[in-house]
Amino acid sequence: LVETGSKMDEVIFEEFKGTGNMELRLSRSLADKRIFPAVDVNASGTRREEMLMGADEVKVSWKLRRALAGLDTQSALDAVLSKLKETSTNVEFLMLMSKAQNIGGVSTKED
Repeated sequence: LVETGSKMDEVIFEEFKGTGNMELRLSRSLADKRIFPAVDVNASGTRREEMLMGADEVKVSWKLRRALAGLDTQSALDAVLSKLKETSTNVEFLMLMSKAQNIGGVSTKED
């Protein structure tokens, strides 16, 4: 409902914005290139994810987000999708990410 140009969509979005705990942002530029799912992984996220996951999972998730933040929208999506294809569960995906030295060419080493 965001960025459609419709005033009504904006009103509805503003009304519900504070009640949701997850935001999925789609990328028009990815969709225009026919890249699907056209998810903007850097702009998408869950509020209060620490209430949904264990401490170790949250740590890996934040590490992944920091690495992806250094990438453009398409590279970030490509990096996530390529790793998702190598795993069959969320836990397996997070374990793979926790061991990754870089994601999409961006170092994941802790400072």
